[in-house]
Amino acid sequence: MYVILEAGGKQYKLEKDDEFLLNRIAGKEAGIVKFKHILFAKEKNTFHTGNPYIKDAYVACEILSHPRGKKVFAFKYKRRKSKKRKVGHRQDLTRLKVKEIKI
Repeated sequence: MYVILEAGGKQYKLEKDDEFLLNRIAGKEAGIVKFKHILFAKEKNTFHTGNPYIKDAYVACEILSHPRGKKVFAFKYKRRKSKKRKVGHRQDLTRLKVKEIKI
């Protein structure tokens, strides 16, 4: 069984006990979060599609940690103007583990 979940403007294909990274969401470590925006689900030979979401379906996930992503640099430069700027950014993330899928 797997589902396609929409969270934070992105889509994730998840099965039970999968771990995945998501942009930072509120909640303490070892807390449970429920996502209700399920687009698609497959159980054995049965397919469930939403319009746009499947009604009364959810995915319950446990918050494992709140890490930070890899540093990304942006370099801005104007030629012949002696103008340079280097900016760094690290994205705040949340690591989740799928505990329950309810269709």
